[in-house]
Amino acid sequence: MHAWPASEVPALPGTGRDLRIHDTATGSRVTLDPGPVARIYVCGITPYDATHMGHAATYNAFDLVQRVWLDTKRQVHYVQNVTDIDDPLLERAVRDDIDWTALAQRETTLFREDMTALRMLPPQQYIGAVEAIPGIVPVVERLRDMGAAYELDGDVYFSVESDRHFGEVSHYDAALMRRLSAERGGDPDRPGKKNPLDPVLWLAARDGEPSWDGGSLGPGRPGWHIECVAIALDHLGMGFDVQGGGSDLIFPHHEMGASHAHALTGEHPFAKTYVHAGMVALHGEKMSKSKGNLVFVSALRREGVDPAAIRLTLLAHHYRADWEWTDGVLQDAVDRLGRWRAAVSRPDGPPADALLEEVRDALADDLDTPRALAAVDRWVELQRTEGGTDDSAPGLVSRTVDALMGVAL
Repeated sequence: MHAWPASEVPALPGTGRDLRIHDTATGSRVTLDPGPVARIYVCGITPYDATHMGHAATYNAFDLVQRVWLDTKRQVHYVQNVTDIDDPLLERAVRDDIDWTALAQRETTLFREDMTALRMLPPQQYIGAVEAIPGIVPVVERLRDMGAAYELDGDVYFSVESDRHFGEVSHYDAALMRRLSAERGGDPDRPGKKNPLDPVLWLAARDGEPSWDGGSLGPGRPGWHIECVAIALDHLGMGFDVQGGGSDLIFPHHEMGASHAHALTGEHPFAKTYVHAGMVALHGEKMSKSKGNLVFVSALRREGVDPAAIRLTLLAHHYRADWEWTDGVLQDAVDRLGRWRAAVSRPDGPPADALLEEVRDALADDLDTPRALAAVDRWVELQRTEGGTDDSAPGLVSRTVDALMGVAL
């Protein structure tokens, strides 16, 4: 599966700061200290509907992580998956009377177009669950053969008790874990499981549903969590720098994925840092496909909204914050974009070297984008009220905003 084209990242003078970011597993900020190649895995979409603003906010956060790393002169190895086989996809295909593969291809194509328009840097590996199945099957077989998994009526489940580190990502109690498992694709009430929280690794073939050769597992399809584990281990290995996604992935997805990897390899941790973006709401409820309260990136683009304004709307909120999408927040971003573009189109302005360092400092401080935007706002206002004589300043401001925040002026 191919990703999307990369937009050019302008070179900036000097060197950026090492990123301090909130780690869900420790509950504190940590300074990321990757080697020359920083490794990041971000969980991708289940392509049964178009990219909504909650998706966009998540991928914006991890695009910023990459940009901060690139500014420190590191390379970035970024991997993202596509869950192109799962219950929600099959259910939507039946509802809309469309072949599930056609639905997945259509929505994945639209996602690529949205990411291109928003100037999100693409992953080096963009891998669908279906194409990863030949690598997933031996992983599940190994977990079963090690005694970390067991069969139940043909399905294969992971035993959470096989990982002594289980719970160290979310730190949730058992009652909350059970509730979230039921809400987010698990089956805690299924009779016969060793532990209600045990997640499925391999789902045996069902009538009327697609299935694949599972070797000794029999025909079927993979569970959600093992998909990401197999892909991440194959391309990044254990102990990669950042595992990222929305905060709704803390449990069960990232907790279970970590446990799968720990049991499989005998090593710890799966990822050095777990980073999660907040949720975007509409009309007081989290934006989600199940609720149908979605604002789609593609719909805004069709209405003529500049993608740079969409991105500025996202940047106006701290990545970990939960916030609400309104027409007002979009209009604020449209107005800000107009002011910024007018400012950098002038032939000169006040010096911008300090602005570059302010933006670097803000982003290195747990991706503090509101502070970064405020710094640019001050430069724009100073240029408007007092002017300046530095003919290199508008260009430096434009490159700063582009390289570090992905907004083309």
